[in-house]
Amino acid sequence: MKKVFLLGGLFLLVLAACSKKDDTPAFDVIAQYDTDSAKIVDYLAANNITDVKHDLRGIFYQVVDRGDTQDSVHGQANVTVAYDGTFLDKTRFDSSQLISFDLQSVIAGWQIGIPKIGKGGEINLFLPSYYAYQQYGKGSVPPNTVLVFNVKLFDFINK
Repeated sequence: MKKVFLLGGLFLLVLAACSKKDDTPAFDVIAQYDTDSAKIVDYLAANNITDVKHDLRGIFYQVVDRGDTQDSVHGQANVTVAYDGTFLDKTRFDSSQLISFDLQSVIAGWQIGIPKIGKGGEINLFLPSYYAYQQYGKGSVPPNTVLVFNVKLFDFINK
C-alpha cells in the first residue's frame, strides 16, 4: 500500500513540475512576417522597385531575366549561382562569384525563388526573416532580419 502512495506522490510531483508556467514569451511568427512584409513593401516603394511579385508561400521576388526556362530547376537540384546578399540598408553581408550547392541545403527563400528562373536567369529575392534565418540569425545576420538577394543561375542538375 505504501508503494502505491509513493508512486502516486511521485506522479503528482512530476505532473506539478511539468505544469509550471514558462515565462518565456512565445515567438509570434505571423506578427514577425507581417512586420517584415511591411518593411519590404516600404523598401520597394522607397527604392522605386517595380514588377515585384508576392509568391503565395510568402516571398517577394523580381525576375530580372527568366533565362532558359525550357528545363526548370526542381527542389532536389544541384545549382551553380553567383549572388549578393544585402540587408535593407544595402549593406552587403555575403556574396559569391560562383558557387555550387544542393538547393535543399539552403534557406527556404532560395528553395522557393531559384526555381522561378532557368539557366542563365537572374532574380532578386526579398525575403521576410521566416524564409531566411528566422528568429535565430546566423553569423553577421541578426535575428528577424529581412534579406535581399540578387541571384544569377549559371547551371543546374536536377536529381
